[in-house]
Amino acid sequence: MARRPEFLCGAILLGVLLVLAIKFTCSRAKNVVAPAQPPVRFFSSEAPVVDLYLGQIDQVERLRSVAEVSLIFLYAPWCAHSMAARQEVQLVAKKLAKQVQFVAVNCWWNQGRCRKQNRLYQYPIIHLFYRRYGPIEYKGPFVAPYVESFILKVITPLTYLSSQAKLQDFLSYHEPRVVGFFQFNSSPQPPGYLTYVSSALQALRRDFRGAVRFGVVTNRQVAQSIPVQEEGSIYLHRSFNSSLIFPRAQLNFTSEAICRWVFEHYQSVIQWLQPPGTKSRLLEEELSKGPALLLFLPHDPLGSQPSALLQQVSASLATQLESFTPTGAACCHSVPVPQSAAVCELCLEHSGPWTSLGCAIPPVAPSRLSPVSCSSYLIYSAFRQYSACCATNLTKETPPTPGPRARGVTGLHCHTNKTLRFYLLDAELNWPLAVRLGAPHKNRKGHSTIVDVKEEVHYVLQPKLHRELQRPYSVLRRHLVGQEQVQSDAPPLIAEVTSSSFTHTVLDPQQDVLLIYYTQWCSFCSMLNHVLIQLARLLQGNGALTVARVNVALNDLPWEFMVDQVPTVLLFPRYRKHQSVKFPEDQPITLPNLLRFVLQHSDSVRSPHTAAGEGGPGLLRAQVKALQAEVGQLHRACERLSQQLAQLWRDQRRLSMDTRALETHNQELQHELRSLEEQHRHKSQQLDEAVRRLHELAHTSESLLRENTLLRVLLRALRDRAEAGDEEDRDSKESRDSEQQRALRTS
Repeated sequence: MARRPEFLCGAILLGVLLVLAIKFTCSRAKNVVAPAQPPVRFFSSEAPVVDLYLGQIDQVERLRSVAEVSLIFLYAPWCAHSMAARQEVQLVAKKLAKQVQFVAVNCWWNQGRCRKQNRLYQYPIIHLFYRRYGPIEYKGPFVAPYVESFILKVITPLTYLSSQAKLQDFLSYHEPRVVGFFQFNSSPQPPGYLTYVSSALQALRRDFRGAVRFGVVTNRQVAQSIPVQEEGSIYLHRSFNSSLIFPRAQLNFTSEAICRWVFEHYQSVIQWLQPPGTKSRLLEEELSKGPALLLFLPHDPLGSQPSALLQQVSASLATQLESFTPTGAACCHSVPVPQSAAVCELCLEHSGPWTSLGCAIPPVAPSRLSPVSCSSYLIYSAFRQYSACCATNLTKETPPTPGPRARGVTGLHCHTNKTLRFYLLDAELNWPLAVRLGAPHKNRKGHSTIVDVKEEVHYVLQPKLHRELQRPYSVLRRHLVGQEQVQSDAPPLIAEVTSSSFTHTVLDPQQDVLLIYYTQWCSFCSMLNHVLIQLARLLQGNGALTVARVNVALNDLPWEFMVDQVPTVLLFPRYRKHQSVKFPEDQPITLPNLLRFVLQHSDSVRSPHTAAGEGGPGLLRAQVKALQAEVGQLHRACERLSQQLAQLWRDQRRLSMDTRALETHNQELQHELRSLEEQHRHKSQQLDEAVRRLHELAHTSESLLRENTLLRVLLRALRDRAEAGDEEDRDSKESRDSEQQRALRTS
């Protein structure tokens, strides 16, 4: 480079030109790109919401200090969810403006502090602060009643229980309840009270619905009815097993530890499900745990009392399916389980209502009690309900003795039905899911259904749910979404199968059924319609074989009768419905192949048990031979038709070529005709123009003749006048000459 300075100068010059080009481009870009408009107020000026639309999140701390409870609404002006939640938050703010400070912050403007300090991936976000505790994020639906209910739970995280009646009413709900005992006599704020309040707020952070409610007792006599003796104790009420007291000796007395202990040990027969978003997998996770009873009920988040149907369902579940049986109750059956060191008792009720669900618990010494694990002995089925418990303190040397006084079964403390889980969903928010599960489209009063993902079954319960629950051996009807059955007087050529008619049509033991699986979007399925129609017409006289089809895109079928591709042809023989035969995939679906497939696997042809009145096997063989002869004739007819069609095709081809040549010649003639007509029209126009000019010339010539005659007359007149003037001049000249001569003479 030092030896060739011209390279260095060239590189420097190129760099300078590049910098100038970039600068020029950037200056042009500044003139082209318009600056962003400054943000405007997002909330209405009439709403009691402090709108920090410039993203001044540093002002939030100052606004929080003036109120005990604050709500922070983080939004983006362009977000549709933020716009939808804006109206709901304004409705809540107008009702709770005196108790809660509502603050909205624009976290999208790039020059605001909120955008610079936070990295948010979704909008909107609601945070609540109770004094200095927070933030408590709200993860529920952005509907005014739900938001208001959550705010009220944050405002009053504890329920004051002043009497035994209020305490019993507080513990009578199906939801988990926690009671803390604190006395305010010695000090205005007992030790551990703030920690207990923080644990209630911590529970709201984990569950926005507030399913676990916290109460506080300040009277020792009321606390002893639980029973709780020591001050500062925290009592977890459980309806189906023994209640618990927070072990302060083993665990740290912190809000996180208390909240974790409550959520690990509480029991609830009914759980509210509210997916936080459209892509939530909460319902999938719950359904994967086992069979689930989904109850779609109208829900009022602001209601102080649960609905009558909810109370009825919870009472039925508590008394029938989740009941705890005290010592001494009778047991119907004792069933050993093929497991090492474990014995289960299966309790069934033969008749009458559910009065004895539990198993016998023999009285034993306290030293012999050991931890037990309760689990289900079998899965839930639609034909029976039961509860089962396992004891893990037995050995193989002590086999159980069947009967209610089985001395080998010891240590059974819990009797719960874990084979069916119960979930509640708000009908207004989740009605499309209920419609998919068999509910009517318009009537939103309620819907109940059982879904078992593992077994791929779905049951729709009757409107009166308590009657279904009181039937221990009720047979539930499996529900499948499908088309309505079309009633017609004349029997169709091809039977159209739906979800409701599949069982009595395809599984009819008196007929062989050839079933074709298709969909409306399968193009190859529509191409096979003529083959199916020919087959159905050929077999129309045979009453023992039915040709049917099912649209699997619009009709749900039991999983054991579904296929993995369309079109698919299955034959269900009349005597071997469980051994359905699939048409080979390597063969084309043609009429001869379908006939051969039916003749090979149909029980109507192969069965030797045909009734004598129907003609016996000889008649069937004769029918088969006649059918084969008809098939041969059809083949020969098809060949002749093919030859005729080929000849017709060649003739048609020749005629089409001649027609195309004639059409070409005709087009040429038409073109020549049009050109001749155009020439004729042009010549006619020229002749008309010549005639017009001739007329004009004739008229002009006549005018010229008249003018010529007049000119002649005028010339003659002028000539005469000129001659007369000449004569006068001569006369006057002669007279003057004569006078001059006379004058000369005189002189």
